[in-house]
Formats: sequence, structure tokens, C-alpha cells
Amino acid sequence: MVKLRLKRCGRKQHATYRIVAIDVRSRREGRDLRKVGFYDPINNQTYLNAPAIVYFLERGAQPTETVRDILKKSETVQKLLEATEVFKRISSNLPPVKNFSMKSIKKGRGEG
Repeated sequence: MVKLRLKRCGRKQHATYRIVAIDVRSRREGRDLRKVGFYDPINNQTYLNAPAIVYFLERGAQPTETVRDILKKSETVQKLLEATEVFKRISSNLPPVKNFSMKSIKKGRGEG
């Protein structure tokens, strides 16, 4: 299972964090799958790669409580998540394709 969580960086008494997608079984400074953001609590700066975050959330990644709070404060991530939810609802209401089978596709070459 994949989680979005904080990975500590920086020096003593001046911690900064990377927001990473990481396997649950890895330790805090373990190898991450992808870096998806940056958070500096001292200067109150945040950088988020919103498409990458949405990519992992759509595939079942669970954010930790702290990362969830950071994402709630971000307006761009919220807009992207709403847009993808609308797309899912629209695509689920489409009728299925009728009269399609693999037999209807000709396997020969050079016809025409």
C-alpha cells in the first residue's frame, strides 16, 4: 500500500519536509516512489505537484493526517480532485458500446 507522507530533510533545529509517495513498510527516510511536494513549517512555504498527487490519490494512496491537512489548505489540489470526480461521474453514465466484438476486426494485411 502506498502512502503520501512527510520525509524529513534539512539541518538540526531547521527541519524541512518533502511530501513523498512511499510504501507503507518503508521507514521515514526510506526510498520513496516519487517526490510530490515540499513543506517548510518555519517559513510556512508549501510547494505541491498537484497532478502527481491526484495521480496517486486516484490509485488508492492514503495521505497521513498532516499531509491531509496540507492538501486541504491547497486550493489547486481541491479543484483537481473535484474535476476528476466530475469526470468519473460523467464517464460512468455513458452507455456501453453495442455490437462490438473482436470478430468484427479483420486480421488480414494489405486490404484495400
